[in-house]
Amino acid sequence: MKKTPSILVINPGSTSTKVAWFEGDKLLEKKIWDHSGQTWTDAGDEEQIRKRSALIREFLDGRIPDMIMARGGLLKPLPSGVYEINEKMLDDLRKSPYRHASNLAAPIAYDLARQFGLKAYIADPVTTDEMQDIARLAGHPAFERRSIFHALNHKATARRFAASQGKRYEDLNLIVIHMGGGISVGAHRLGRVVDVNQALDGEGPMSPQRSGTLPAGDLVRAAFSGAYTRDQLLKMITGQGGLKAYTGTEDVRRLTENPGPKTRLALDAMIYQTAKAAGEMHTVLKGRTDAVLLTGGLAHSAYIIQGLKPYLEHMAPVHIFPGENEMEALAYNGHLVWKGEIIPKPYE
Repeated sequence: MKKTPSILVINPGSTSTKVAWFEGDKLLEKKIWDHSGQTWTDAGDEEQIRKRSALIREFLDGRIPDMIMARGGLLKPLPSGVYEINEKMLDDLRKSPYRHASNLAAPIAYDLARQFGLKAYIADPVTTDEMQDIARLAGHPAFERRSIFHALNHKATARRFAASQGKRYEDLNLIVIHMGGGISVGAHRLGRVVDVNQALDGEGPMSPQRSGTLPAGDLVRAAFSGAYTRDQLLKMITGQGGLKAYTGTEDVRRLTENPGPKTRLALDAMIYQTAKAAGEMHTVLKGRTDAVLLTGGLAHSAYIIQGLKPYLEHMAPVHIFPGENEMEALAYNGHLVWKGEIIPKPYE
């Protein structure tokens, strides 16, 4: 068996398809197709899978990888780890109550893998669930807090930081803050994310596209006011909330170039709420936080980082890991599987 495998990484997004070719964990080639404004991104899953698969075959140009790693979709709650894609997983994705582009990755990867006679895997899907029981109680038995967050980048960033310190991830207490279109803030206690905000649709800090936690009573009254449809309210929470609702755009680079008073207030409120969420996780870790890690696309923004640091530095040293790093994280996990350092878990 080859020591260093060639790995095809597949990561579909709502307005893009990302694909990359790695040798082990070394990136050799990457391609991103921007689908903004294309109507087929709102089409059914079968059409999307067909069109995105055609793009990936074009990228491969006859090459056959040794293995395929795909972004994990909105599956049932799962422990952290690598899972081989199988028919049960595909069936669960088809039945998922959430419609999201990440749900397309496994079907595309599975189809290619069958054609090539390979295995395909996902790693740390967004439904990775390691929450402690006490964190699940939302305040009424009719509701439960759920773990849906940027698990792939959270875990990869935490492991990357631990390695840079010559330590094991499993020996550290960390607060990881992923800042992108959504913001997730997790308490990583000795290798497990024991608490995290449900970043998909309505918990935690506001973000460029999401409202975050809204006043519950006012939200209920709005829902029954007749002024909004169900879909309008859901879009208000996810997609049309946060900075976009306050400023008209979610483009943080544009907003931070020369912000006026109203824009600055919205940006600073997002920073403030993110810092408050980190303070909650510092409490979850009982004040024994070894480091705070800032990652995601917004970690490139000097305005955001400079605004956050004064809130966070009293908790623990702050380290910056800009970017989503999802492709690299998938390849890293795949390489460890190839070397036998990670044993894939069965999806049942």
